[in-house]
Amino acid sequence: MEKFILNKLTELKDEQIVSFHIPGHKSGKIFKKLGYDKFLDKIYTLDTTEIEGTDNLHNAKEIIKSSQERTAKIFNSDESIYLVNGSTCGVEAAIMATCEPKSKIITNRDCHQSVINACILGNIEPIYIKSNICKETNIINGVEVKEVKKIIDDNLDAKAIILTYPTYYGSVYDLKTICEYAHSKDMIVVVDEAHGAHLQLSDELPKSSILQGADIIIQSTHKTLPAFTQSSIMHINGDRVNKNKLFCMLRFLESSSPSYLLMSSLELAVDIYDKYGKELMNDLLDNINEFKLNINNKFNKDKENIIIRNEMDKTKIFISLKNIGITGYELDELLRQEYKIQCELSNYYGILLICTIGNEKEDFNKLELALEDIFIKYFARNINKDNKNYKEQNNIYKKILKMSSYPEEIPIKAINPRDAFYSEKKTIKIEDSIGKISGEYIIPYPPGISLISPGEIITTEIITYIQEGVKNGMIVSGIKDANLEYIDIIDIG
Repeated sequence: MEKFILNKLTELKDEQIVSFHIPGHKSGKIFKKLGYDKFLDKIYTLDTTEIEGTDNLHNAKEIIKSSQERTAKIFNSDESIYLVNGSTCGVEAAIMATCEPKSKIITNRDCHQSVINACILGNIEPIYIKSNICKETNIINGVEVKEVKKIIDDNLDAKAIILTYPTYYGSVYDLKTICEYAHSKDMIVVVDEAHGAHLQLSDELPKSSILQGADIIIQSTHKTLPAFTQSSIMHINGDRVNKNKLFCMLRFLESSSPSYLLMSSLELAVDIYDKYGKELMNDLLDNINEFKLNINNKFNKDKENIIIRNEMDKTKIFISLKNIGITGYELDELLRQEYKIQCELSNYYGILLICTIGNEKEDFNKLELALEDIFIKYFARNINKDNKNYKEQNNIYKKILKMSSYPEEIPIKAINPRDAFYSEKKTIKIEDSIGKISGEYIIPYPPGISLISPGEIITTEIITYIQEGVKNGMIVSGIKDANLEYIDIIDIG
């Protein structure tokens, strides 16, 4: 098994990498710290199926029912359902249960790919809301309330609205007002809160959508809480949702052999959340604040050499060294290769760190020392503005930053996603695809947000952005040619 999965995972474990990425348990450190490792020492013994005494996730009456009821009480929801196929299946089930075929659903353009997949599966028409892009960091900041209201007013026949809250980068907006307005127009509100399962652990964090009037909320407990990867929870509030239809859709989309290991990890994560969550979150926020203060005092007294942004969800930290000429891709590689620190994501502008209650003070100490070392090594190289080479390099850098700006305009939809998916396609060179109808997704991953979806017109802006990103380390999914030389298009003649 030398060249296979298990061996490589063992190697990575032995490297003792500092984790600022998902999953939220951070290589299981939190389990050992809190004494839960005794349940996990022989975890393979817990791998079972629906036999006498184990209940059934799809018809819960006993232990699973009791566990879910406890979870609902802890998370302040009317009902909570465990998901073992990730938030993806929860999002898809919510959309297909609330929207009939050939109906509309309103969503933010930066929605997860699962939203568009659900539209393909259910023959539903997505109506997009433009998202705001931060010019300084090239990250997505969410939607404007007035824009959401306008889209609702223009599409009163829509059955539901699904929004991402918080965004992948931790940005939030006035969701309560949106929920109230959507409800006044008889629309169900679904929230993809994949990155917000931790929000109720501190008043210093944004308010969870569970408390803001949303009808269905899907949370990835494996992302920001210590559950195993693929473990999520669906919360249901109020009486607007047809639960029978929703549960039926879950049975369609979710495995008929739900993992008891994943369900056990959900229960374990909820227990940690309930007993220790607020204390651990308080410690985490203290560590983050101290880290920011130390960086600012050391490097940002005269100018902002190291940009740190975490103003909304403070556990999502965006760090940029672009002001001293270091790209996010470079910083990501340096941290991983030289300091054994793994971040969640990088773009040309900077890196994103996902911090959870599984992180410890030592993690931030190591990150601080790494940034200090990088700054000392690269500052002199990049900051000498009298140097001719520096000026030339800086001009190139600024040009690339402009080319690497996240595409703001929503592509024109020529064919609805389902028709596009089932249309005949042909393969052409990607540089010849401008103005053509895409037959494929182009999805930078993470975070799984589609730049172009089947049925949309391919633009120069998107191709330039994606080619520049791939050149510098961006991973792209959804397209069969991983080298991004070719793409499938729909030729409607």
